Amino acid sequence: MRWKFVAALAAGIAVAALASEGRAPAAEPSAAQIVERNVAARGGLEAWRKVQTMVWLGHMSSVHAPTPTMLFVMQQQRPNKTRLEVNAMGERTVRVFDGTRGWKAKPSRAGGGPDVRPFSFEEVTFARSVQAIDGPLIDYLAKGNTVTLESLDEIEGHKAYRLAVRLATGEIDHVWIDAQTFLDVRYDRPSSSAAGAANVSVFYRNYKTFEGLQIPSVIETPAAPGVTPDKMVIENVLLNAPVDERTFAQPGTHERRRGMATSGASQAPARRAPVDPPATPAASSPDPASGPASGPN
Repeated sequence: MRWKFVAALAAGIAVAALASEGRAPAAEPSAAQIVERNVAARGGLEAWRKVQTMVWLGHMSSVHAPTPTMLFVMQQQRPNKTRLEVNAMGERTVRVFDGTRGWKAKPSRAGGGPDVRPFSFEEVTFARSVQAIDGPLIDYLAKGNTVTLESLDEIEGHKAYRLAVRLATGEIDHVWIDAQTFLDVRYDRPSSSAAGAANVSVFYRNYKTFEGLQIPSVIETPAAPGVTPDKMVIENVLLNAPVDERTFAQPGTHERRRGMATSGASQAPARRAPVDPPATPAASSPDPASGPASGPN
């Protein structure tokens, strides 16, 4: 009892000292205030609303990859379309989600066209909840999300607010916002597969300015304690670049249609298919072939 009394007395003296100096203990901001400051730090609501497409160019690395560095191009279009193309040792793998369905394509060992497979049920569920382009906090009310402040944590030596974000789908994600910069530093999402349920965590680092928007240039996905994390390095970002709708179609569809259109001499010449995005310029950035879990794009 004596120690509890001493602790309470000390706390009271500290409060009184602050009051005597004309200051009160600093109150933690609300969840809405944290989100407001986060949106401002990332470039502002109106600037993000103008972004309809976003292209990332870069390279990625993973201890599970066949080569130390892989070039990638990631294209995103509102409301929730993505295409991630990875070039490793001259071979392309592609993951595409058109907002409803998804496909994975990799070189066929038997030769011919690529080996294309549809997303699993779990992959479709995961992709449908992705908040493409700008993440779950920007325009969160319009997206049907709700945000609550859970705690003030320490992430890699820095104080960060942990926000719980309930998406319109019912999924509950967690976002950590740096208490000084108010930029996203970590994002956790639940994921499930045949192996069971788990959390996917990504860390955002080294923010850079692209056309007035703050975007992390490094995204890391930890694999296991003591294992080098998968890393995506974003070297260039293109905002509102033209993106053909067929970019998000099932891989290989263009080639099959073009082949049928040119198979008969009596048929009219086929329209020239759009050129696929470059395997990535000399300067690029990385991430795992499954793409980031989502977040501050």
